[in-house]
Amino acid sequence: MKDAFGAPRSLLVLGGTSEIGLATARRLIARRTRTVWLAGRPSPALTAAADSLRALGADVRTVPFDALDTESHEERLGKIFTEGDIDMVLLAFGVLGDQARDESDPVAAVRVAQTNYTGAVSAGLVCAAALQAQGHGSLVVLSSVAGERARRADFIYGSSKAGLDAFAQGLGDALHGTGVHVMVVRPGFVRSKMTAGRAEAPLATTPEAVASAIELGLRRRSETVWVPGALRMVMAAVRHVPRPLFRRLPV
Repeated sequence: MKDAFGAPRSLLVLGGTSEIGLATARRLIARRTRTVWLAGRPSPALTAAADSLRALGADVRTVPFDALDTESHEERLGKIFTEGDIDMVLLAFGVLGDQARDESDPVAAVRVAQTNYTGAVSAGLVCAAALQAQGHGSLVVLSSVAGERARRADFIYGSSKAGLDAFAQGLGDALHGTGVHVMVVRPGFVRSKMTAGRAEAPLATTPEAVASAIELGLRRRSETVWVPGALRMVMAAVRHVPRPLFRRLPV
C-alpha cells in the first residue's frame, strides 16, 4: 500500500528501459518504494536498468513484455499480480517513429500506432482489472502534448497518443469509485535518447522533471498532469487556432 506521502511500496513499469520510467522509479525508491517490476523486451539494457535500481536498495525483478504481443499480456502481466499487490503501474512504453519514412511505409506507420495505442489499450485493461481486483492502486499513463492536436510534423505519432489519451481518460472515468486512480501525464518535448537529434521544441523538459511531476501528481491524486505546467495554457490556445492559420505555423 502507499505510505503517508502517497509513494507506492510496489511499482510496475511497462517499458522497463524507458528513461522517464526509470527516473520515476529512482525518485519513488528514494521515497520508500521497495519492489519494482521492469517489464520489457529481454536485453542488456533491461538488465542494466534493473541493476541500477538494485544499487539503490530496491528489490527489482524483470519480466518479458512486448507491447505488440497483445495475446501474451493477460498471462504475463497477470502473473506479476499473483506475486503480491502492485501499488502503481506506470505505462511508459512508446515509439516516435519516423514521420517522413512512415508516411510512405504504411506497415511502419501501423507499427507506431499498434505500439502506442493498441498495445497500451491491451496492457492498460489487463492492469486496470488487476488493480480493481486488489481494490487499490494507481495507473499512470504517459501520454503527450502531441496528442492534443495533430501537427503536420508528427501526425502519425500524435494521432496514436490522442487515442491513448482518450482511452486513459475514459478508463479513469470507468474506474472512478473503485479505489483505482488513473492519472494521465502529458509531457512536452523530453530531452532523451528517443528524441536525440531532433530539433528541440519550446518548453522542453527532462525525464527527471517528468518524474517529479508524476510524484507530485500521485500525492495530489491528480487526474491530468502537464509537464511543464505552462503547457496547459499553451495547448488550450493551440487547440483553438483556426485550421488555415495552424497549417502555416512552424510546428
